Amino acid sequence: MDGVRPADEAVLGMVAERLSAATQQPWEVRDGMARGPGTLAVRLGADHTGSPAHLDLDFVLNVGRPEDTTVSDCVTGYGATVEESVDRAIRMWLGTTGGALLELLVQDGSHAAHFAPDDPDGLPGWHAIHGGIVGWGTGDEHDAVQRWAVQHVLLPHLAPALKGTLERGHLVGVKAFFGGGDGTETAEIRVNGARHEAGSRALAELGWPRPAGGVSYARTFVLLVHQE
Repeated sequence: MDGVRPADEAVLGMVAERLSAATQQPWEVRDGMARGPGTLAVRLGADHTGSPAHLDLDFVLNVGRPEDTTVSDCVTGYGATVEESVDRAIRMWLGTTGGALLELLVQDGSHAAHFAPDDPDGLPGWHAIHGGIVGWGTGDEHDAVQRWAVQHVLLPHLAPALKGTLERGHLVGVKAFFGGGDGTETAEIRVNGARHEAGSRALAELGWPRPAGGVSYARTFVLLVHQE
């Protein structure tokens, strides 16, 4: 995509506006961050792609202790203009990653689903908060991968690859992005913002649809809250 991403302050303003609507509480741009109630904030991380539609977002639960209360993720939007693409990226992040993080704060199931450490659909030994599943694509099967992801739980399939590789015992963010078609295929697991090779291979081996015409992608996010 051609064009230049809006200034960081403008992007943070868009983030603050979306979070204000989602939480029914005021968020504002202050001190180079989108600041929410209490100690909450969202920062823009260092862009690692150069794409104007790509955002690296750091959700900070306690700005006084960012080292162990920050959950990082990245997202790329699409649209007719850079501004539209950035806004869509923010909405995709809020529907997946942001939803799981907001659910951590309210604990009432209104933003995301909970899986106990012994739930067969969860990750053994962890309390998990599963954010929404968003999808996009082209052609008659544009939503095929999203529909598959809604019907098939991922965590049990990823568990063997993730076991013993998580560096901290709380607030671990796991993002899944996968799909393709027309000769292309992507399967990526990121843990706290960094690509997890074994998890990505495990995701690639699953039987999600590979459309023959057009493309179909899905994205979701799970917050592993604490290890039991």
